[in-house]
Order: sequence, then structure tokens, then C-alpha cells
Amino acid sequence: MFTTRPTLQGTFGMVSSTHWLASQSAMAVLEDGGNAFDAAVAAGFVLHVVEPHLNGPAGEVPIILAPAGGEVRVLCGQGGAPAGATVAHYRALGLELVPGTGPLAAAVPGAFDAWMLLLRDHGTKSLADVLRYAIGYAEDGHAPVERVGETVETVRELFEREWPTSADVYLPGGRSPRPGELFRNPALAATWRRLIAEAEARAAEEGDGSRVAQIEAARAVWRGGFIAEALVRQAGRPTMDTSGERHVGTLSAEDLRGWSASYEDPVTYDWNGWTLCKAGAWSQGPAFLQQFALLPRDVAELPAYGSAEYVHLLVEGCKLAMADREAWYGDAGAGAGAGDVGEEGPEGVPVRELLSEEYNAGRRRLIEEKASYLLRPGAPGGRKPRLSAHAMAVAAGETRGLDRGAGAAAGAGEPTVVADGGTRGDTCHLDVVDRWGNMLSATPSGGWLQSNPVVPELGFPLGTRLQMAWLEEGLPNSLTPGRRPRTTLTPSLALRDGVPVLAFGTPGGDQQDQWQVHFFLGVVLREAVRGGLDLQGAIDAPNWHTEAFPGSFHPRGMAAGSLVVESRMDAGVVAELRRRGHEVTVGGAWSEGRLCAVSRDPLTGVLSGAANPRGAQGYAVGR
Repeated sequence: MFTTRPTLQGTFGMVSSTHWLASQSAMAVLEDGGNAFDAAVAAGFVLHVVEPHLNGPAGEVPIILAPAGGEVRVLCGQGGAPAGATVAHYRALGLELVPGTGPLAAAVPGAFDAWMLLLRDHGTKSLADVLRYAIGYAEDGHAPVERVGETVETVRELFEREWPTSADVYLPGGRSPRPGELFRNPALAATWRRLIAEAEARAAEEGDGSRVAQIEAARAVWRGGFIAEALVRQAGRPTMDTSGERHVGTLSAEDLRGWSASYEDPVTYDWNGWTLCKAGAWSQGPAFLQQFALLPRDVAELPAYGSAEYVHLLVEGCKLAMADREAWYGDAGAGAGAGDVGEEGPEGVPVRELLSEEYNAGRRRLIEEKASYLLRPGAPGGRKPRLSAHAMAVAAGETRGLDRGAGAAAGAGEPTVVADGGTRGDTCHLDVVDRWGNMLSATPSGGWLQSNPVVPELGFPLGTRLQMAWLEEGLPNSLTPGRRPRTTLTPSLALRDGVPVLAFGTPGGDQQDQWQVHFFLGVVLREAVRGGLDLQGAIDAPNWHTEAFPGSFHPRGMAAGSLVVESRMDAGVVAELRRRGHEVTVGGAWSEGRLCAVSRDPLTGVLSGAANPRGAQGYAVGR
């Protein structure tokens, strides 16, 4: 089968990310003696520079890591809602949804502290070692991808009229960033240089200039030093947002001081000899697992790969899993981790029951020959599902945003693929495996240039993740101080016989755990044919997505029965899907998915890597 590139193979190290400069920076760290975790931190900060329309330091990042010989863990870089972020406060402002932009949508920033915790606990390099690549690209410049300038142009009027600090960075002299011309962000470079200097000085003053002491000092500067002060000042500035009004945010110094990234156990599911690992129900990760729980246990019982029956089965299973996501997912409680999921009580999330064979046997019977146009959450353990009033109205076609692709304003919410098959961007992804067997999958996002005005003292904006929470009390994902808004960010890691073998993921908001299901099935189903993990073939295969459930981002619409497919999909398959009742839109030939993947064969030690050709910027590197 045709592939755009070979699946790379080697024994030293493999990196795959959504931008070649991040991939190569990570590889440079590996070549310099660093491990996979050092490399990932360096690449993560480079992504902030080279994909500023897709992520930033004040955004968030969930990470799944597998230290060689250790246990798989989830590192949560998703901050919670500030203490002042209550449903009552937002309702008093006349809001029915959290705005898609502006400081009211800002959660406590999570990405920076997560990267620092990863470096402290699992890395070997110093703070200066890993930040030098990002500093170099911000200070000396890099040639931006075309998409950066296109994104800036979509918000030019907003920047020039309302967000002048963003115009200063992204419209210098009135010109947006252009390919082939060096683009610089000297304020961001200065922020990281000052952070390093202050961290080194603090550590030395305390009599411990060690690597770990410097990292801890940097975390303290972020939480309570010049960075924290600037973030709080920015949150307090009246800012025009998607509501059409100017609002101030709720983020406070106490919120920043009181939050830190944390480790959790992954939620897992065993399928066809694999153990699939995901973050908990504060992400959408369990929806990926439930889609496998809805499939036959024996891979031989699956329809032919790529057939209409195969696509139909996956799409209909996705609708059921996402309906359950809408009714049941959310943070299990302030400070709650994966160990709390499935507990009884109004704050519990019944993940174990949602993944159980008994529950999914009943759900599986709902899949019929014809496409469903209904939003059908289940009742695990006899519990009654609870949907927000907005979600129910959207599902019934009673509110705006029915076609969420057409209804989403540019820059409002997480950029993603829209219903017409066009692309407004997505987020970022990064996978790394090293020669010792350390493996990591991370999906950085949020804090993108179109989310909030650039903080002038820092060179980057606040995020907007609170837009994913509902302004209605008593729901699993109600806006609640201290709780994480349910995120779409969902990196993946797969084990065989308890040994990490494969790390993968993709940008794409609500589409992430649709594209990843097809990718993983492609890996499994193509393995028997090729005799090995065909990562690039599984990435390149024609993909699709549906929006037949309420969207996670403002204005949170839905397109019942929708199915967007790449034009490379066989015409006979498309015709059969339409006969089955799917509202099929044929998009671009390379418009669905932004997957990255790395793997390690535990028997031979051979490492593999592959990256998505769509968008012409994702690359795998390795040797």
C-alpha cells in the first residue's frame, strides 16, 4: 500500500511531533546524551515558539510516560478553575456559555509546571540545557509555517482594534508572519532568560545550585515571581471576548500559588492482546477505550479494514462513547486523581462501569445498519444520565450552532477540522522513545495566540480551557473552583505483555479519539500482513470524523448524522455510507488527522517512528 514516507527505524532514539523544528530539537537533546524526557521538555518549549497558534506556556499538557522498567503514569498539566470562577459569577454577567476567548475562559495555567515536573523527576538535563532551543528560535528567529500567518490574518482586526499587545508581537509593522522570513518573539526569549537567571540565583542563595534546586526555583518564579505577577495583571485587564463584551478574568495570585501539576495512574483497557493507557475522565481519554469496548473482542470478527461496514461500525461506536462522555465525564473532584474514578456518589465518574463488558454489550446492540441521528448516553449501574440544557437543546436542533463547523468563529475555541472538511488548525503532539526504552506521549495545547491578548511583559497569552465547562450546576463538567475542565487532549500509550510498545496521538479537539481509534486499528490489522508495526501506513490511511455530538468548544454545536471523509476514500465506500444514512461530506484528500507515533520492539530493541504528512509540517526523526 502507498505511503508518503517510510516508517523510520533505528536503535538510538525516535521522535515524532507536529513540527520538524521540535522533532529535531528533541533529537539534538538525545544526541547530547539526554533521555526521552529531557528531549520532550525541550521540544515542548520549541512548540510554544514555532506553533504559537496551537499552544503556549500558559496552556495545558497531559503527558503519559513510561520510564524504562517502571510503571506507566499520567502527568496532569491541566490546571483547575480559579477560586472566583463560579457558575453564579458568570451567570451574573449575563453569560450562558463560558466565552471562547478572553480572561474569563482562563484556567490556572498548567503546561509550564508539568514540563518542569517531568524534567525534575525523570530528566537529566538542566533548565538552561532544555530551554536553549526555544530561546534560540524566539530570539534569533525561525521561518514560520504558512498557517501561523493565516491564523494571525483571521484575527487581524481584533488585534489592531482590541488586543494591541498581540499586534505588537504578531503584526510588527502591520505585517503578519510569512514563510521564508524570520519571525522573532524577543519578549518570550527574554522571559526564559530571566527565569533561568532568577532560578539559578535562588538555588545558589539557598546553598544548593543543583539541577533539581534550579527547577524548583523556576517553578516558584512561575507561581509567585515576575511571571505570576504579569499573568494576574493581564487577567485583570478588561478584554473583548467572543461574547462581544469586555470582561476581566478570575485568575488570582492565590490560584497560581495553590496549584501544581500532579501524577495519576492511567485508565486502562485490554483489547486483543494490548493494554491501552489513557488519562482519566477529566480528559476524553476513556472515550477512546470505550470505542474498543464496543468492538468485538476478537480482531478476526471485525469487518474488512476500510470497508463501509468497518467505517460505519467505528462511527456509530464513536457516537455512543461520545454521548457517554457528554453525560458522565468531568473532574472527579478537586484534587481527585484516577484512583477516584468509578467511586459512588454525585462527584464520582463511573469509568469502570462505562468500560465494562456488561455495560457495552447493551450499548453494542444499539448499533444498527442505519446511521443514528440521536444523542444516546447510557445509564451505567442504573444511574440516570444528566446532560446540560444547552447540550439537549443542541441535540434537538433548538439552538444556534447546529452545524458546529459553520457556526464556529475563527479563533473561538480550540482550532480544529470543521464540518466542511476545511482546516483551521489544531493543536500539537509529541512522542519520544530513547535507546534505554523510556517512552512518552504528550499533547500540548491552549494558550494559543488567538485565545487571549499577549501578556506584554512575557510574550505569550493566557489560555481558554474553561470554555469546556458548563454554566449549569450539578453536572460532571460544571464550572467549579478548583476542578479541571474536561479537556479533549488525549495522548495514548499501548503495552503488550505489560511492556510499553507504542506511543501515539494527534491534535484535533473532539476528533482526537476518532482518528486515534482508526490509526491503532490500522496498526493492529496491518501488522499481520506486513509482519511488523506499519506506523506510517496506518497514519497515511484515509481517515474521517463525525460531529454527531455536542462540541467541546464555543459555541458548542452539533451536526447530527454528519460524517466528513477524505476524498481518497473509495467512492463505493462513500456511496454505501450514504445509503446507510450518513450525511457524508467529502473533504480534502489529506484533511483528516495529524497523527504522530513512535514504537519500540521489546524483543529486538528496534525503534520506529512515523509522522503525519497532512499540513506538511509534522516529521519523525531518529537513528
